[in-house]
Amino acid sequence: MEVAKPKKIFVVDDDTMLTEAIKDWLTRNVPHQVSIFNTGEDCLKHLYEKPEVVVLDYFLNTVSKDAANGIEILKAIKKYDPSIHVIILSSQEHYGIAVQTIQKGAEQYVIKDEKAFEKIASLINELR
Repeated sequence: MEVAKPKKIFVVDDDTMLTEAIKDWLTRNVPHQVSIFNTGEDCLKHLYEKPEVVVLDYFLNTVSKDAANGIEILKAIKKYDPSIHVIILSSQEHYGIAVQTIQKGAEQYVIKDEKAFEKIASLINELR
């Protein structure tokens, strides 16, 4: 079995406990370089660091009506650099939302469930 190459990963979610748990899971077996951002705006300000993957919450920043949501951040990431892989993370199980994010450029759509961390790690480790 081939060992996954470490990648530069941004995790963007307004749930601090969740982002720390994802970071822990992603660095458990592969020494990925993981940066955490609690707003989409902060993530966008750091795209110059050239992440290979962004794990992005769909319902990002819903506490502030002025903040950009996950779809807006996805579009901005893809405009900045279409080669960045974006994995949308959401509690929404609606097929239409998943399709919309894929059409906007997301690599995958992962539902926040008991297998989410494992799915994210697997998707990232499969990327070349």
